[in-house]
Amino acid sequence: MKTIHRRTLLSGITLLLNDLKALQPPFVTESQKEGLPLPGESWLVEGCQAFVIPAVTAPRMGLTPWVWYAPTLPKLPGLAEKWMFQRFTAAGIAVAGIDVGESYGSPSGRAIYTAFYRQLTAKRRFSRKPVLLARSRGGLMTLNWAAENADKVGGFAGIYPVCNLSSYPGLEKASEAYGMTPEQLRLRLIKHNPMDRLAKLAKARVPMFAIHGDDDKLVPLGANSGEVAQRYSALGGKMQLIVPKGQGHSMWAGFFECVELVDFVLANAKG
Repeated sequence: MKTIHRRTLLSGITLLLNDLKALQPPFVTESQKEGLPLPGESWLVEGCQAFVIPAVTAPRMGLTPWVWYAPTLPKLPGLAEKWMFQRFTAAGIAVAGIDVGESYGSPSGRAIYTAFYRQLTAKRRFSRKPVLLARSRGGLMTLNWAAENADKVGGFAGIYPVCNLSSYPGLEKASEAYGMTPEQLRLRLIKHNPMDRLAKLAKARVPMFAIHGDDDKLVPLGANSGEVAQRYSALGGKMQLIVPKGQGHSMWAGFFECVELVDFVLANAKG
């Protein structure tokens, strides 16, 4: 009887452990998320690969402040981000992101962003107000999500961020991600174009920052960060814009080793 009771007990414990394991995020090794500039972990959210680079020192109490980086793609974030990521993590700020493909800020991409946000805030005790950090077309992804979730954003920082679908990638290319024809997207553009969706962010007093070269041919300053800065100010919002002279859409170190950008993140990423 004792042997049977022990086997039953062990079997029950095994089933319980398996159930608990099934509830955990399916973490995989760092090598499966190629190109991370610092050690981190990766798992799937809604079938999309997400990553977290933990802070050097995690808070003993309270929530973990974090930076939400975009776009997350097979080669992004890359080594160019290492300098600033080191400063974030050293200050107790984690870095995270999720690969939603070339979604250009579409509703489907935004839905996955919401699932990612909920998982990090509910299961990992991350702050409810991350700072969004967008590089190039990551601006479309982060700003469009932020426009619908202004109360969940601690700040927005961009490195030559795309803020205008008409500017990049153009409606012809973006329309497929939105499940529309180019003409349909044009008629609905005001509902999906980040630069047309700033009012709620301004009302929530979300601080914004961008560094954007004045010689950017791919993502022109005037049609993106420059226009957003003017519109945001008109709405009562605050945005700091740094314009390096003679710089384009490049890997110039000044974009990725920007002290002002780091200071902005440190000031607005809170637990």
